Amino acid sequence: MSLMELRNVDKYFGTTHALKKVSMTVEPGKILCLLGDNGAGKSTLIKVLSGYHQPSSGALIFEGRETRFSGPREARKRGIATVHQDVGSIPLMSVGRNFFLGAEPVTGQWPLRRFDSALANRVAVEQMQAFGLTRVKSGDQLVGTMSGGERQVLAIGRAMYFGAKMLILDEPTSALGVKEASMVLKMMRIARENGAGIVFITHNARHAMAVGDEFCVLIQGEVAADFKRGEKTREEVLNLMAGGEDMAELEEDLEQVD
Repeated sequence: MSLMELRNVDKYFGTTHALKKVSMTVEPGKILCLLGDNGAGKSTLIKVLSGYHQPSSGALIFEGRETRFSGPREARKRGIATVHQDVGSIPLMSVGRNFFLGAEPVTGQWPLRRFDSALANRVAVEQMQAFGLTRVKSGDQLVGTMSGGERQVLAIGRAMYFGAKMLILDEPTSALGVKEASMVLKMMRIARENGAGIVFITHNARHAMAVGDEFCVLIQGEVAADFKRGEKTREEVLNLMAGGEDMAELEEDLEQVD
């Protein structure tokens, strides 16, 4: 059974037709790469998947049942976690504090209950190391001292720890160097092995081809193509994203992250 399915979803903002008959499926233990240039409709689709927007028409099926999320809070409770490019961590707070932000473990009896920093720090470090991040050894370390890739690992590890069934990763490798992008891609593979369904939103075809199982290309709010791993070359994917135009500039951008 699929985890999430969109069937002929439209989204209007006034007279603007942002999504046009979009159909796609997210499977557990698979990475679906959502590809498209700026303005393709990726951000709107993310918000539909995560409960920020209701579809104007069409159906959203979650775990076999047609669903209309009342908002992002309900979507999170149902196991849909969204990790944005800026990850939303607080630089002047510790790794342990950030990991449990909003769901802090406590110790002691009322009225002397307090934040259990020892437990939070231990769990945060264990989870990050389980996803291959060994440089962070103390939960007391300030998040502001971590790199962008390490913050992405923290955010994804937190989502998995709190039971995310579906991860929506919004441009997680954008603005990262080669080594840090590789770290995030590795973590995505581990999350997939743990059974999560992953929607990887990116405009970087190279990163998508490295980890993706299934692919969906959006152009001006419409699905221009959907295919499985191995069915198209990177050049064909780039051509789809560019709408058949000259790919030289895209190729040059990709060489920078080779």
